[in-house]
Amino acid sequence: MLIAVLSLLTSIFNGYLNNKFVGIIQSNLGRGEYMRTCKEIIDAYFQVKFRAGLIHANGTVAGAAGSPTAQVDAANAVNKFAALGTYLANLRDDERRGQYTELSRQLDKIVSEAGRTSPDQLNNLFEPADRLFYDMNNDCVKSAKAAS
Repeated sequence: MLIAVLSLLTSIFNGYLNNKFVGIIQSNLGRGEYMRTCKEIIDAYFQVKFRAGLIHANGTVAGAAGSPTAQVDAANAVNKFAALGTYLANLRDDERRGQYTELSRQLDKIVSEAGRTSPDQLNNLFEPADRLFYDMNNDCVKSAKAAS
């Protein structure tokens, strides 16, 4: 009878440990996914900046709003950023959602104006977006640390 009771207690304790282990794995997977998305959105932001620079350079050389291919590539980069931002924003509060949305709108506006601006104006166009991106990046780091 004693062996049966000890076996039952051992089984219950083993179940408890297995539940803890599954919780740890789920937490690490969630954190890893969040960090991967943060990494991707950082890449997407700098792709938008790069593509806006190409539009600006093409617009300066051609005297127009840049090549259609560069415009499409830049719009695609903005859309990728917006999609990743939406994913991250859905995991946050309403204030953060608004910031992600505002940053996406600013990037879209910058890309549409990039071919018609001087180099200094292009940098000035990115200043508010850079501030929002800095806040977004800090939010990613804080959220990932909190998930661990």
